[in-house]
Amino acid sequence: MKHFDLTLSSPAENLACDEALLDWREEIGGEEVLRFWESPETFVVVGYANKVATEVNVTACEEMKISIFRRCSGGGTVLQGAGCLNYALILRIREKSPLAGISSANQFIMERNRAAIETLLPGFKISTSGHTDLATDGLKFSGNSQRRRKNFLLFHGTFLLDFDLNLVGECLRMPSKQPNYRSDRSHGEFLTNLNLRTDKVKAALKKSWNAIHELKDFPKSEIQNLVAKKYTTDGWNLKF
Repeated sequence: MKHFDLTLSSPAENLACDEALLDWREEIGGEEVLRFWESPETFVVVGYANKVATEVNVTACEEMKISIFRRCSGGGTVLQGAGCLNYALILRIREKSPLAGISSANQFIMERNRAAIETLLPGFKISTSGHTDLATDGLKFSGNSQRRRKNFLLFHGTFLLDFDLNLVGECLRMPSKQPNYRSDRSHGEFLTNLNLRTDKVKAALKKSWNAIHELKDFPKSEIQNLVAKKYTTDGWNLKF
C-alpha cells in the first residue's frame, strides 16, 4: 500500500480527491492507497443520501458562513475543521475476501483502525460501535463510510483530535438515524476528542495498513473536473 499526505486548498477539492482516487484506481488499477488530509476551514459534510434541511441547521451555518457539502459515500452528517484528521483508504475488492461485502468490509476495516488507535491509548478500551463508529467509554471519536466500485472501494472517515465540539450542536440537528448506543444523546454528550498528536495517529494507521511507500502521483485533472462539475454546485451539495 502507498500513502500520501495531501491537503488541498478547499473542502470541495479535498472531498473530490477521495472520489478521484477511487475512480483512478478503478480505471487503471495499481497499489492500494492511504491518504491523510486536514482542513483549517470549518464546513459541514452530509452523507450521499442525507436531506440537508433535516440534518443541518442551515440558518446557523449561513450566519457563521459555514459551507455545506455532500460526499460521494453514505453515512451521516458531520462537521469538520481544525482539530479533525481525515483519512481515506482505497482498497482492492478481492473475491472471497472480507472486502467482498459491505458489512464484512466495515467490520474488517474498523477492527484494523480500532487496533491502531488502541496502541496509542494504553489502558483505554476502544470499541467499534454502530456500523462504522469508533468510541471509547461510549463516546464517539470517529465516523466512517464507504463507496464501492467493481474492483476497488473507498473507505474514509474522520478522527476527532482537538475539535471544537460545542460548534457541532450549533450547526447540526439531531441525526434522523442514529446507532442504538447513542441513546438520543446530544452531540455534546455523545462526542469526544482523542487529544492525540496528529503525527502519532498517522504513524499508527500507516503501520496498521502496511503503507510503506509514498504515493508520488495523483489524478489532478480528475479532481478539478469533479470540483467544477460536482462539489462546488448546489445541484450536488443541496440535491436532497
